[in-house]
Amino acid sequence: MFFSQKEAWDAADPRRGPPPQRTSQQEGTMNTSTHPLGTLIETDVLVIGSGASGCGAALGAREQGLRVLLMDKGKLESSGCIGGGNDHYMAVLDEEGVAHDAAEDLIKFYAKPLNGWTPAMLRNGWYAHMRPMLEKLEAAGVKFGRTPDGRYHRTQGFGQPGTWWVHIANGMTIKRVMARIVRESGVDVLDRVMAVKILTDGGKACGALGWNVSTGEFHIIRAKTVVSAQGRSATRGTDNSTHNPYNVWMYPYNTSAGVVLGYDAGAAVTELDTYQRATMLPKGYGCPGMNGINSSGAHEINALGERFMGKYDPMWENGVRNNQIQGTFQEQLEGSGPPFYMDMRHVDPEVVHELQYILMPGDKATFGDWADCTGTDFQHKLLEVEIGELIFGGTIAVNDEFETSVPGLFCGSIFLYCSGAMCGGYEAGRRAALKASGIPEAGRVDEDLAARVKDDVFAPLRAERDDESVSYQELEEAARNVMMYYMGFRRSVAGMERALEKIRFLSGQIPRLRAETLRDLMRCHESREVLKVCELAIEATMERRETGRCVYKVADYPALNPDMAKPLLLLKGEKGTVFQWGKAPLL
Repeated sequence: MFFSQKEAWDAADPRRGPPPQRTSQQEGTMNTSTHPLGTLIETDVLVIGSGASGCGAALGAREQGLRVLLMDKGKLESSGCIGGGNDHYMAVLDEEGVAHDAAEDLIKFYAKPLNGWTPAMLRNGWYAHMRPMLEKLEAAGVKFGRTPDGRYHRTQGFGQPGTWWVHIANGMTIKRVMARIVRESGVDVLDRVMAVKILTDGGKACGALGWNVSTGEFHIIRAKTVVSAQGRSATRGTDNSTHNPYNVWMYPYNTSAGVVLGYDAGAAVTELDTYQRATMLPKGYGCPGMNGINSSGAHEINALGERFMGKYDPMWENGVRNNQIQGTFQEQLEGSGPPFYMDMRHVDPEVVHELQYILMPGDKATFGDWADCTGTDFQHKLLEVEIGELIFGGTIAVNDEFETSVPGLFCGSIFLYCSGAMCGGYEAGRRAALKASGIPEAGRVDEDLAARVKDDVFAPLRAERDDESVSYQELEEAARNVMMYYMGFRRSVAGMERALEKIRFLSGQIPRLRAETLRDLMRCHESREVLKVCELAIEATMERRETGRCVYKVADYPALNPDMAKPLLLLKGEKGTVFQWGKAPLL
């Protein structure tokens, strides 16, 4: 049984009437045709994900003169981690007289054996595009801060050696600016279509399957090459103090689908063991802008009134973020908190004013209202903070050309932060287009596979509401309870074994998922992604038998193992996950 667009719409809610028609903006000049399963779209380069990485990838591919399709389950103007705003853009600019401001400084800081980022990747995929992207955004209307002498206003953060963080004065507009740049470039945009499968033909990427989360329309996309640009982070895998999985410091709809789809397609995925992050948050408020607070010169103090971060990082509060989390958690274990506070009363009033009234609202538009309601005043009051939820994630392993171990599949979500996403995405898109230009025709679509995937996509809409069915809320809440208990900042092998067993049990309940609306259906598929990322993160952490390269500690392995100073890759095998240390095959 297959659902047509109308059937899916009616099944979601019979009272809605006819499904909405696609607008010309959605369809644009796309090469579309009717297919027995839905709509067939053909393009040269398919980019999955329209956040900063996807925007960069679409531009990088389009500037090579090829047809590009950008696809996302959200809307281009608001999708991705910076959809709600962004307060800084990281850039090494080679400015005269500025210390640690050259490509070599970036490479020295980030080219670590652990992440597999090579000097060539960093130079060609990040550094080379930092200034051009900055200038492109500025020309389109993003207002970057300037010093009296006309230079970019930059500060230091995250333990980096240089002042690499360019301030943004109107950060809440940055995603709309990116969207306008992308649309005006001639990229075809497919809003509100959720990717569920990367297609391959003869082991080579040749497109994707997806469905419109507003209409239920099923899509088959044929492409010569594919760029995964779906972000690195998976939210909703752990809880926070508000017990609201959508009140998070990272984009709540990012479920690391790129890792899940890449792994399913046969690509090697990596950093599942080391890209597990948390940050300090204003208590009860999911705000991503703590880098600005730390870099402004704020002091973190514990319940005893002590400034303590010097015990955990030589750069104190402005050091590596993992160290701040570990330090705060250790103070908590020792009974020195909570509460914890950030003290900015000693900071220059102009700096504090910019932070509270420009940078923080630019990073999350609701900050001003929250501050008014809570009486928050950086200049005159302590800001109570807490450790936010632990975020799991990772990426697809790539070579120096940003191509994965699946030929024709590229990944743009490699580097960190807005600039890393946009620049890395640009290089992945550029490389994907160069390869596509030498391919006469996209690979063949397996029609039987597409039919099975479509049937699986809409299965929750057919599920009866009874004692045997489960909602995505029930499944996700159970997963968060497991991960909070066994996969927090302190872990043991025995605990992780139990966690793996329980997460796999929950994954076994996926056929029982029910959805009453298309929105619920989207959440069902996000829940599947959350469960898969949790499973891979547990497996990877158990394989990395050491402590010290991420935010967690493992009781069974309390010290660093020098033999593990290299990437751990996970590949889908016939009998489960296959582990490989170092570079992936063909990379």
